[in-house]
Amino acid sequence: MNSPYPTISSSKVEGTNVYNLQGDKLGSIDDLVIDKRSGQVRYAALEFGGFLGVGTDRYPLPWNMLKYDTTKDGYVVNLDKTQLDNAPRYAEDEAPNYTDEYGRKVYDYYGFPWM
Repeated sequence: MNSPYPTISSSKVEGTNVYNLQGDKLGSIDDLVIDKRSGQVRYAALEFGGFLGVGTDRYPLPWNMLKYDTTKDGYVVNLDKTQLDNAPRYAEDEAPNYTDEYGRKVYDYYGFPWM
C-alpha cells in the first residue's frame, strides 16, 4: 500500500489491519459506511473479537479517528482494547440503521463532534 497516490479503493481498505498506539493489533477493517449525499466516509467498521473470524463483532469507528501508518501498512487509532468493551457494536448479520441518531451515539462515545 505504499503508494504515491492520495486516494484508495474501498476494496483495498477492507481487510487492512488496525493497531492501537502501543502497536497491538485490534482487528481489521470489515466495511466502510459512506454518506450518500456528501460522499464522505463516516465510519470504518472494525472487525474485532471472536476466534478465527467466528463470533466477531463490528465496531463502527469515526473515519477521521483512523490514521494510516505506512510502516505498519495499516491504520492506527488512539484506542485501548478495554474501550471497546462498552463501545457501540453489532454482529456481522445485524448491521444497524446508520441514522443520524446512531451516528451521534458513535461519535459521542469516541469524543468526536458529529458531522
